[in-house]
Amino acid sequence: MFKVLFVYPNFRSESLIPPGITLLSRILKNQGFKVDLFDTTDYGLDLSRDSDKISEHFLVVRPSEHRELMRTGRDIWKDLNDKINSFQPDLIAMSSTESTFLLGIEVLKHIERHDHREMPVILGGVFATFTPERALSFPEIDIVCVGEGEVPLPELCHKMERGEDWHDVPGLAYRDRFGMVRKNQPPKLVNLDENPVDFDLGLFDPERLIRPMAGKLYSMAPVETMRGCPYRCTFCNSPGQNTMFDMPDRKFVRKKSMVRVREELLYYRDVHSVEYNFFWADTFLAMSKRELDEFCEIYKDIGLPFWVQTRVETITDWRLKKLKDVGLHRIAFGIENGDEHFRQQILAKEFSNDEAVRALEVTADMGVTFSTNNMVGYPHETREIAMETVRLNRRFPLADTTSCSIFTPYYGTVARDMAVKAGFMDPDAIAPSNAEESILDMPQFLPSEVRKFRRVFALYVKFPEERWPEIERAEAETPEGDALLHTLQAEYRQTFFGEPESAY
Repeated sequence: MFKVLFVYPNFRSESLIPPGITLLSRILKNQGFKVDLFDTTDYGLDLSRDSDKISEHFLVVRPSEHRELMRTGRDIWKDLNDKINSFQPDLIAMSSTESTFLLGIEVLKHIERHDHREMPVILGGVFATFTPERALSFPEIDIVCVGEGEVPLPELCHKMERGEDWHDVPGLAYRDRFGMVRKNQPPKLVNLDENPVDFDLGLFDPERLIRPMAGKLYSMAPVETMRGCPYRCTFCNSPGQNTMFDMPDRKFVRKKSMVRVREELLYYRDVHSVEYNFFWADTFLAMSKRELDEFCEIYKDIGLPFWVQTRVETITDWRLKKLKDVGLHRIAFGIENGDEHFRQQILAKEFSNDEAVRALEVTADMGVTFSTNNMVGYPHETREIAMETVRLNRRFPLADTTSCSIFTPYYGTVARDMAVKAGFMDPDAIAPSNAEESILDMPQFLPSEVRKFRRVFALYVKFPEERWPEIERAEAETPEGDALLHTLQAEYRQTFFGEPESAY
């Protein structure tokens, strides 16, 4: 039996189970292949890079209990090679984001006696999709899946199992015998309703379902209602996928029928005892009134709280009331930047500040708990522009949490192209997560200044303006500045967080 080992490199201790792996695992198992997994999550490889812990430290999320990591103290590389030796995969399938790609390479380097002829490595994910040449410049990677894997991966496995030439499989990129990168045409975009709904959550340890939300721990699953996004934000790579994969008869932005969404939700609840649903669509409310009505009708049967993210342009009181009536617990809004002109011109988010205030006032009036997502360190941004993000967020006094991440120039985004063109970054740089350092070397807003601003962002938003000089002193990365920051953070938690909010 042909065997596939998924490798999931991950720094985050409480991230959601990746739906791409669980979907592909189910598809492969349904077609007769044997599947196993090596997940780095519970080894606690580098807790200083754990964005969940960083977010809590910088007041992005409410303080929470945390699940215990199950493999800290174990020898990760011994466990990896024990897995390889016992399972003896015919193919290694690694799924990574750009920010975890180099960790994935480190994992692959530690596989002992790795014969690429016997056990090739295929890489999937958005990073691989947008820059297969960069991925294939690493000798640890043999094949790249460009775009969706539902069609290419099983076809590759079937051909390898039969000993057939696989180099014509649509959607794959690889190095030929001369070292040149060859890219095949993409396969036809999948119909989401043809995918199985019983995603293979059981591939991961059950404890991996546990994740904090608003200060409490829940067994949580990511749920797909649509793939892609109709908007064109420059910091996001969804618009690039639209450009790359749109076809005359099918667009990259696709929606799953509510009948299939219901089946997926019931499977999570009844088979895996999920307590909370996390709808990971970029813009959940990019739906018509008919689609919203249908969602609310099917969700009545589910009876579980849920989280969504959406844009301010999609908000009306009747939409929120319908969602709240069937279990909406929290909603996140991407504000990103508070300088109206900068946001519209550089980020391509066209809403006005007044529109944002109106939408969030409606949300508060409906009694729906909400948070705002913001970033700092965009190409050409200045500290003065960043302070406008503070000022706009101060107009949302009822926001439960106010996040600020550091802009990350991911491959496939217009904003990365801006940064490269301006000479702010190495064109070949592989970006870290947006919880880490800025990699843009901008003379008007240095990486150190971005980092210092980010660490006090929530304090500027919530504390009275007369305390801003005190907060500015806490930006200093000195013993005195760190001590003041610690004191202010403790005051913030006591004042604005209080008791954890239950979804039930």
